[in-house]
Amino acid sequence: MTGQTPPPTADPSATQAAPQTPVPAMTGKRVLVIFNPKSGNGDSGLPEFNRLLREAGADVTERELTPDKPMSEYVQDIESFDAVVAAGGDGTVSSVSYASRYKNVPLLAYPAGTANLIAHNLDLPETPLELARVVATGHAVRVDMGEVEVRGEKRGFAMLTGAGADAAMIRDSEELKGKFGALAYVMSAMKQLNPKKTTFTLTIDGQQREFEGIGVMVANFGMANFRLPITTDISPSDGRFTVILMQANNILRLVPNIIDSVRSKLNLGDPLFKGNLETVEAKEVTVHAADPFPLQYDGELHEETTPFTARILPGAVRYLTPSTEEELAT
Repeated sequence: MTGQTPPPTADPSATQAAPQTPVPAMTGKRVLVIFNPKSGNGDSGLPEFNRLLREAGADVTERELTPDKPMSEYVQDIESFDAVVAAGGDGTVSSVSYASRYKNVPLLAYPAGTANLIAHNLDLPETPLELARVVATGHAVRVDMGEVEVRGEKRGFAMLTGAGADAAMIRDSEELKGKFGALAYVMSAMKQLNPKKTTFTLTIDGQQREFEGIGVMVANFGMANFRLPITTDISPSDGRFTVILMQANNILRLVPNIIDSVRSKLNLGDPLFKGNLETVEAKEVTVHAADPFPLQYDGELHEETTPFTARILPGAVRYLTPSTEEELAT
């Protein structure tokens, strides 16, 4: 019996990559894209993202932010759109979110800045294709926002506002971001080895207390860079802030608390480190400092100083995300 020639062995180099899943159809959907041209290093892939939405059938309207135009004008017709995209850094995302609060239009926090902590907290992907799919699927979660008031002026924040060492860290990182990107925040944290310490007086839901420390953070989301939890039990959907009293002598002393937060999230046991910070929950908090401290809202440093008041805006925004409310909590 004559033997048959065995089939040729497949050439691995000839193997073709599996085709990428296309963006689901968006025929008839209207998408408003508000973008900050000064955010990041210009390599966010936003033009590709817009092209993918249009190829999927979406009607895309692009609006570029300019310094002399209030955010309210960019979103005055937001309810005529099916989704809005805020493309920029955390400051851009929080500004668009606040201007469109309670409008019930799902919003994508497109990561086009340096750190993009809001996008990280929402567990968003990073490629234009994956982000376009998030918009197309339309899955959104309703979360809280914060409103901060200083000298009668009100602004919004999605992640956190703070006074003290964290604001100083952001100030020192500004000149480094262009060259080092997100690493600039780590480098500036290393400089905070001997930050100013003062007496803070807080009014938390009507109750007053004092403490000595290097800063106060009022957090709505709980993830820092690289999705490390700042502390445990921070939920963006519970109608309350987590107020973090920074009692450590410097920012590096807070690293053990991040380790504890990771251990808690992974159910690895009780905390190992205590005393560097304390957390309390609040719907409204007013912060005074014996020595005026600079403020930051969602990573944007502002000229204003303490005192300030932060209040929760329950369920103010619907963010597009592949995750659930439970998955977004620390």
